[in-house]
Amino acid sequence: MPENSRSSGIWDSKECALLLIDYQPGVMSYIRSHDPKLVELNARYLAKAALAFDIPIVLSTVAVQMGANQPTIATLRNEIPNVPEIDRSSMDAWADLAFVDAVKKTGRKRLVVGGVVTEVCVAYPTVEALKAGYDVCVVTDACGGETRESHDVAVLRMIQAGAVPNTTAAMITEWFRDWAGPLAPAAREVIVPFIKDIAMVEDIYPRLEAAKAADARAAQAREASKAHASAAR
Repeated sequence: MPENSRSSGIWDSKECALLLIDYQPGVMSYIRSHDPKLVELNARYLAKAALAFDIPIVLSTVAVQMGANQPTIATLRNEIPNVPEIDRSSMDAWADLAFVDAVKKTGRKRLVVGGVVTEVCVAYPTVEALKAGYDVCVVTDACGGETRESHDVAVLRMIQAGAVPNTTAAMITEWFRDWAGPLAPAAREVIVPFIKDIAMVEDIYPRLEAAKAADARAAQAREASKAHASAAR
């Protein structure tokens, strides 16, 4: 095991900060490892939970001021309108002084990270933060890579460096943990709609993909029929 690997135990909401990295339209268009709609949904509910549980949020974008990218997607921005975007030029958010300063100002040493793409803008600051002495948990289903392999290898790289992997539902429930605890009322306001929205997306998306595939096959059949008819004349 790497020297900085440690038994991280339970991730208490009072010890955590949430880092959301590069949920921007152009960047998210590269996602091929997951359904982008699910990545977006998971990021939104991490943000909602963080607000509900009083967890500080650091939001980063890349190359907006340079004119190469657009700001954070509206669906996520609407959840956290008062969280400032920290724009940068580097692929590695940890190389940006404003980003690192914002993380330090949270006063938290346990960082929960989601972002796009996994193998670049998530992996680089994660391994750098670990090197700087932070605990880091990567919420893998709130991340997306250019391919499934690139996402999976990036997750392995981060684990090897000492990061803890988790999923959105597990992270949210780990933050509050007790239906009779002080965070339970806020948790219900997050968990119930989250379960409904996840079920809706997971049900609709495969059916849409199946419909698209059927349409493509029908179009191919029509073209083949036309070609056959033309050749028979």
